[in-house]
Amino acid sequence: MQQGMYVVTLGTAGGPLIRRNTGNGHHNGIATAIVVDSTCYLVDCGHGTVHGLAHAGLSTRNLGAVFITHHHSDHVIDLNSVMVLGGLALRGMEDRHIPIIGPGDRAILPPASYDGPTPEAVFPQEPTVGTRRLVELLLQAHVTDLNDRRRDSRAPDMSQIFQGVDIELPEDLGFHPDHNSHPPMEALTVYEDDKVTVTAILVDHRPMAPAYAYRIDSAYGSVTVSGDTAPSDNLVTLAQGSDLLLHEAINLEAVAKSYPNATPKELEASMGHHRRAHTTAQDAGRIAQRAQVSALALHHLVPASSPREVWLRAGQTYDGALLIPQDHEVLTVQRGVVETAESSCATTT
Repeated sequence: MQQGMYVVTLGTAGGPLIRRNTGNGHHNGIATAIVVDSTCYLVDCGHGTVHGLAHAGLSTRNLGAVFITHHHSDHVIDLNSVMVLGGLALRGMEDRHIPIIGPGDRAILPPASYDGPTPEAVFPQEPTVGTRRLVELLLQAHVTDLNDRRRDSRAPDMSQIFQGVDIELPEDLGFHPDHNSHPPMEALTVYEDDKVTVTAILVDHRPMAPAYAYRIDSAYGSVTVSGDTAPSDNLVTLAQGSDLLLHEAINLEAVAKSYPNATPKELEASMGHHRRAHTTAQDAGRIAQRAQVSALALHHLVPASSPREVWLRAGQTYDGALLIPQDHEVLTVQRGVVETAESSCATTT
């Protein structure tokens, strides 16, 4: 495993729908591995994460920490597999502790975004759990398997190795999930070890809140991952001067066409969410330009079947190095330079 700092785009597709593989290289759900001197730091766990790790020659034995940007299913659906299946590789390493760091409990349900009766809450006794409780519940759902394998073949105790951690926001920040979901703030340090410092900041993915972007700094360079967000001044603050910014992107025209049977009200409700909670390629370029990052890579592409030309529109508003990495691509990060397997990343346009 190479030394230094590099990124593996384990999955680059966004959204909760499982779609046919169009063969354009964007199929697996959103997940990004940032590797520093053989230790892997994982941001989000979309579908296909564990297979992506194996494809990259990584495993939970290399895992330092997992960072969850928010609790939409397309970002956490394979966290189960990372812990329950990936944890089997940790035999003989029972003293390991791998934190799963992410948003705390929303505490209140979001308001309904459309007219009519308010839907009844799903599991009303715990309708908005944070990351700590999410990890507990996921492992508890597999308790039969965990106990069987532990007693039958001395599998490690996953509940002791994987520990969910809720990011705590300053009380004076004024955060409110509905009315002030991303107040201006300085980045919070959420994790440190001898290789990296990881900071987080609130971004704008309403009604999902809290939602975070993360920045990973090492001796080799810095990588910022936007998570899902509309254009955000907080993200500019976090990403300022990063060597690489991985930012989500949405193709609003194609998304609108994906609701052929929707009524006008249904279409407006759906598109209203996409416009409020996501970022076009051109706006991602503007964010990268303002943050003065060395390279911009677009991922969490919605819909992932969109032609490459749509994503290259980021080059209209950003004059740095622009990448549209596919699943399993490796990006080496050095101060001021991001290299792919194909070439030094001066530009891909």
